[in-house]
Amino acid sequence: MNLQKTRYTYFGGVRKNMHLPYYVHGIWMMMKPRCLTEWRRESLLRQFDRLSASEQQYVQQRVDYYNRLSAVTPLPAEAPAIGEQSFLKKRFLQKKCPSVYIFDSYEWNRYFPARLRWMLEPGDVSYTLPVPTITKSRPIEACKSDPNSVLINMDKVRHFMFFHDPIPFDRKRGQVIFRGVVSGKPNRTAFFEKYFGNPLFDMYDTSRHSALSEEMRQHGETTIFDHLSYKYIMSLEGNDVASNLKWVMNSNCIAVAPPMNYETWFMEGRLKGGEHFIEIAPDYSNLEERIAYYNDHPNEAKDIIENANQYCKQFFNKERERLIALMVMEKYFRMTGQEV
Repeated sequence: MNLQKTRYTYFGGVRKNMHLPYYVHGIWMMMKPRCLTEWRRESLLRQFDRLSASEQQYVQQRVDYYNRLSAVTPLPAEAPAIGEQSFLKKRFLQKKCPSVYIFDSYEWNRYFPARLRWMLEPGDVSYTLPVPTITKSRPIEACKSDPNSVLINMDKVRHFMFFHDPIPFDRKRGQVIFRGVVSGKPNRTAFFEKYFGNPLFDMYDTSRHSALSEEMRQHGETTIFDHLSYKYIMSLEGNDVASNLKWVMNSNCIAVAPPMNYETWFMEGRLKGGEHFIEIAPDYSNLEERIAYYNDHPNEAKDIIENANQYCKQFFNKERERLIALMVMEKYFRMTGQEV
């Protein structure tokens, strides 16, 4: 490992899934008395009144994007109170709830009275829901007409990361890299069947129990820094969204993806092919042609990188992100007929 890679990977904090500091913060947050955050809710929500008209419009648009409820829809009688949520409970909502969803949803529900009721659907949600429910992800097209899936930024430790890229686009390899779980994911399997062995691609399956041939399996570790040495990074959806899309769009690389089917707090439904990422056909048939085009037109490639970087910057304002999340939750309780 060269010196720059070592410094970047081990001393720059640039590693995925850094769970220890995340868990320490989450447990510390849940140990604090709820009353300390409840009394702050109104003052935090009033920050909206101090924004300019254009900023208010931006914030409200995002709130209404995440929470599309437009008519009061009561929750079922069995909906639990938010105060019942606990990290110490092994089961939540009659199913195992990963700790990341407890921490990330509690970050915002702790500002509201514990008596309020809700529905939380943890995990990779690729389907619509029968009642208003807090989720991490949702199908883009189906949820344009079905408002029950209300997005909150969850599983952030895996999905919502942005890294500094020290390598300019012109110094990167004009190839495509992909690392990810392939087994059990038909769209990724089709990609491997079509392009594995093609010199344009550096691709391996990271599945622990891969069903693919030995030569297609990952051996060793491919770091973030390793990815950043390539101009193009495949962002292929798995159970829902592609987990690498956020940090790729904030780098000097370009995300390459078919039309997206799912979205999260990142609002993948607003991304445009040719503007924020290189869009390819769902069957990958034009992938080589698209890469060849941008290798021959580097200025257009850099325009996509600039647009993608600008898109990511909207999520860097922590106070505004907090305000939007609180407004999404406040609207959720209000539109489920509850008095906050």
